[in-house]
Amino acid sequence: MISVFVYGTLLVGESNHGVVSPFMKHAEPGVIHGRLYDVGPYPALVRTEDNHQVVGEWLDVTEEGLIAMDELEMYYGPGHPNNEYERVWVKDVHNQREGWVYCWRSPRGLPEIQGSSWKAHRQSNGL
Repeated sequence: MISVFVYGTLLVGESNHGVVSPFMKHAEPGVIHGRLYDVGPYPALVRTEDNHQVVGEWLDVTEEGLIAMDELEMYYGPGHPNNEYERVWVKDVHNQREGWVYCWRSPRGLPEIQGSSWKAHRQSNGL
């Protein structure tokens, strides 16, 4: 099983969850360090060294699930020039859970999402 932290449209109940749900074995809440930025229809996460936190879910998926997420997130491999996101290894703030997360390469020009939750941001802005 492969653990992936998701924080946006791949969350259970969100618009792209169907991409990963056939390959998902388990989901549980999680929190990692970082900041969210608003890309419009989806968020982008940037890892930070400060104590700001992002709320999301840990999904346990098969290798096929990771491949499906890589395709959705336009991740072509470590350091590939066409990557929209990089896939990096992270640990949960509250427990020993660890796994992959998709991080935006650069937040330049994107508005920061106030708070720590894409779902809360989307709901409060009627998105």
